[in-house]
Amino acid sequence: MDVVATIAERYSVRKYTAEPVDEATLHTVLESARLAPTADNRQPFQLIVIHTEGRKQELARIYRARWFTQPPLVIAVVAVPDNAWVRMDGKPYHEVDATIVMDHLILAAASLGLGTCWVADFDPAAAREVLGLPDGVEPIAFTPLGHPDRPPTRKRRKPLEQLVRYERW
Repeated sequence: MDVVATIAERYSVRKYTAEPVDEATLHTVLESARLAPTADNRQPFQLIVIHTEGRKQELARIYRARWFTQPPLVIAVVAVPDNAWVRMDGKPYHEVDATIVMDHLILAAASLGLGTCWVADFDPAAAREVLGLPDGVEPIAFTPLGHPDRPPTRKRRKPLEQLVRYERW
């Protein structure tokens, strides 16, 4: 599938099978995330791959929806702010970089027939504890990673005319 088709077809999966994700496919997804552009190529992120088997109750502390732990894997993207590029007005780019990484990850997964769902509504304190994050490392987003249990659902998006301006506001 080409990238434009992948973008058009990708959807947030909330029902997964228990089928494992093979190591080669996981490696491809993680490699795609690694290749994401980051400000000044600083790569101020880490990917944490979490196997859900035997950890569902613990992972539910991070995010309670049952589908979050249905597939065999959950991936966390965490930022390391001290490693991030900082714009001249003082704005650090670790969150921007980490979200670009997550976007690459979910698009790569979709291109390989896997399902994901970007999870930002999680408990940061629980995430820090469950993942053993050191001070100075910030959880940014999570996604389950597995095989969808149903066909894609229709996306609702605003029309392009409502989202694009030319030259000025």
